[in-house]
Amino acid sequence: MEPLRFAIIGDRTGEAVAGVYEAVWREIAAARPAFVLSSGDSIQGMNDATAEAQWRDFERLLNPFRQIQWYSAAGNHDVWSDASARLYVDHTGHPLHYSFDRGPAHFTVLDNSRGDDLRPDELAFLSADLKAHESQPVKFILSHRPSWLLNVVLRNPAFPLEKTAEEYGARYVIAGHVHEMLHGTLNGTEYISVPSAGGHLRLSGKYDDGWFFGYILATVDGGKATFEVHELPPPNGEARVTPLAAWGVSGLIAKPSR
Repeated sequence: MEPLRFAIIGDRTGEAVAGVYEAVWREIAAARPAFVLSSGDSIQGMNDATAEAQWRDFERLLNPFRQIQWYSAAGNHDVWSDASARLYVDHTGHPLHYSFDRGPAHFTVLDNSRGDDLRPDELAFLSADLKAHESQPVKFILSHRPSWLLNVVLRNPAFPLEKTAEEYGARYVIAGHVHEMLHGTLNGTEYISVPSAGGHLRLSGKYDDGWFFGYILATVDGGKATFEVHELPPPNGEARVTPLAAWGVSGLIAKPSR
């Protein structure tokens, strides 16, 4: 079976930096991935009266890249009310939580758009979904907010998401929201916070701390996944490329090769 190669992108908003999201998509399109997995925050949102127009603007932005299938989690800038949730479903073509298969990989997409934690109903959906697709050799879990981040930093495996992931062999957990590239491992599960795809950079703004514009290319082959972390080229970055192992829960831990 041919390896499955796909791209993972982070938040376009909040406070989008003009032109960056489009630059991310141009780089991704050149890599010719099978599809794109997004952590959400596609629009600035937060206003029911303007949300429809914002989604139309976003769809126009994606028009040049329509040949690449796009799957997204719902971000807090995408969904903040019942009305915005309906618009999200209409414009993305996906429910607030759902799952799909591509080749040997199964993807479960969860909704924590309106709260930092995963609600009991989301965890119940995750458990039932992973059980139903237990035979898939490689499993990914995607949500917008990294509800797991503090537990991973403290190396505490005793939380429901980790227990469910471990039970069903879901080894890759991905989120956005914080606009920072971070990575940790618990009991063999890889937790990945995706770099910003246009949302403003915070705190130090330094590459070594995980603050940069970029994307991740993932390859599923032989029952496992590998990841390359790509920074945008000038003028939005320095085009540095690192393996996932170069990143920890506090930023870069191994310098990229030139």
